[in-house]
Amino acid sequence: MNAMFRGKWWSFGFRSTIMLYFIFLIVLPIAGIYTQSFSLGWTPFWESVSDPLAWKAVLLTVKLAVIATLLNIFLGTMIGWVLIRYRFPGRRLLNSLVDLPFALPTAVGGLMILLLLGPNSLVGGLAGKAGFEIVFHEPAIVVAMLFVTFPFVIRAIQPLLEEMDKSEEEAAYTLGATRAKTFFRVIFPTMLPGILSGAMLAFSRGLAEFGAVVLVAGNIPGKTLIASVYIFGEIESSNPQGAAAVSVLLLTLSFIILWTVNLIQARRSGQ
Repeated sequence: MNAMFRGKWWSFGFRSTIMLYFIFLIVLPIAGIYTQSFSLGWTPFWESVSDPLAWKAVLLTVKLAVIATLLNIFLGTMIGWVLIRYRFPGRRLLNSLVDLPFALPTAVGGLMILLLLGPNSLVGGLAGKAGFEIVFHEPAIVVAMLFVTFPFVIRAIQPLLEEMDKSEEEAAYTLGATRAKTFFRVIFPTMLPGILSGAMLAFSRGLAEFGAVVLVAGNIPGKTLIASVYIFGEIESSNPQGAAAVSVLLLTLSFIILWTVNLIQARRSGQ
């Protein structure tokens, strides 16, 4: 009886600790943002959101995050395929480097991009001579977003490829299907849920990126100023209402993306 009593109390204490951790670390900060954004009413909120600089920053962020996500889909699918289906020297090292953006501070990533693509670098110098500017323009923002979101699609499709029944692929070849037809009819449908969930997570992460972008964007209002940097500027300008209003837009969009990802994963698990 005493052991059962202690076990119940331990279980209750453990669950309570987890719930308190979740509430204080996630629920309360999110509730605080929504409360702050609507603290002065709907009209000030709408004025903050509809401010031309805020609106341009949000639209620019969405546009560049979409571009980075599309590149991630293409590159991530190819890299994930190569790392699973091929064996070559250095494969394990490359596979471990995929997670580097998760471990590396984003500001360091931004500095790396600045040194690699800046005006004084070889690549930046050649691009400048060709009349193409990278750093302090939109291409640098896309590269920064691509760097921090690089692992999502790769890590999402790798388990699907590992678990895939190769007999279906072999049967397609036996029936005379070409490699391209087998890929799009047999392999690609298996990879698609991972590609979609990884792409949406990459898009959501790109929307929120700050550290890597702030060093390479130039932060020109209406041109290279993205939403996260705009929020930081509003805080620095003692305008928490405006910062919270734009944060609510990004947060709500992230909630929608997260819900969609969970729905895709639930449907995949149910199949």
